[in-house]
Amino acid sequence: MKKILKWTGIGLGSLLALLLVAAAVLYAIGSSKFNKSHQINVETIAIPTDSTAVARGEHLVMTMGCVECHGNNLAGNLFIDEAPMGKISASNLTSGAGGIGNSYSDADWVRAIRHGVKRNGQAIVIMPSNFYLEMNAKELGDLIAYLKQTPPVDNVLPEREMGPIARLISGVSDELLPANTIDHSVAIPKEIQPEVTATYGEYKAIICRACHGENLAGGLVHGPPGTPASKNITPDAESGIGKWSEADFFSAVRDGVRPNGEEINPAMPRWVGNMTDDELRAIWLYLQSVPPVHTDLAKQ
Repeated sequence: MKKILKWTGIGLGSLLALLLVAAAVLYAIGSSKFNKSHQINVETIAIPTDSTAVARGEHLVMTMGCVECHGNNLAGNLFIDEAPMGKISASNLTSGAGGIGNSYSDADWVRAIRHGVKRNGQAIVIMPSNFYLEMNAKELGDLIAYLKQTPPVDNVLPEREMGPIARLISGVSDELLPANTIDHSVAIPKEIQPEVTATYGEYKAIICRACHGENLAGGLVHGPPGTPASKNITPDAESGIGKWSEADFFSAVRDGVRPNGEEINPAMPRWVGNMTDDELRAIWLYLQSVPPVHTDLAKQ
């Protein structure tokens, strides 16, 4: 019995040692990812100053997910403040106290939005530039035009602190650091005429793919524990939206209600409903054109 206990103890001790070594390795890898310096050849784009462009930029801010993290007034938020994870904020984008508005050049804005990289070369945590990389130059310019003129709001946020859990997560995944997954040499897409077509809808569906996946079949979880997986929005008749009408789609996006009257979980961002009727119609046409994907309803 003593020999069994002895060897059991040795085995458990060895296993613990291996786990500690693995954790140390992952911690080191994660730390190196946070400290990695990206050398970006920032594209030069035209930043307009006319009121029409600024208004268009405001519309983009309200429909491209900026307010999801930075708030409706763009003054930023501290959205993770837990010792094991650390402190992670969405920056104050205004020119108020604690904001970056007065210090950012046009190139800085392009680098941050399109590449997810700060001026010092480090990746911006949870900045979804892997999707904003698809914005064309005109829309990116309009967006920056609005950010440069947005009203100042004083909001001083704490410096980023990456806790051990965040570093361990980053040791095995780049989910917190999208900039590390981007091909930064990709050229800015050509401008697409804003019209009610599936082609334009595909372009505007950038935000759809962010949560529902590249094939739009859903099943992804974006949020804290308990957040439901995104739904299948392909035209599959059983597990997707194949039986929906355009009016059903509008009601889902604008009112948060499914065709059967069931309320859609608030994890589906309501700001998507700020899109114009034509933008939503274009997205609807695009969603009808993609290949249907059948998924397990029990996993949605």
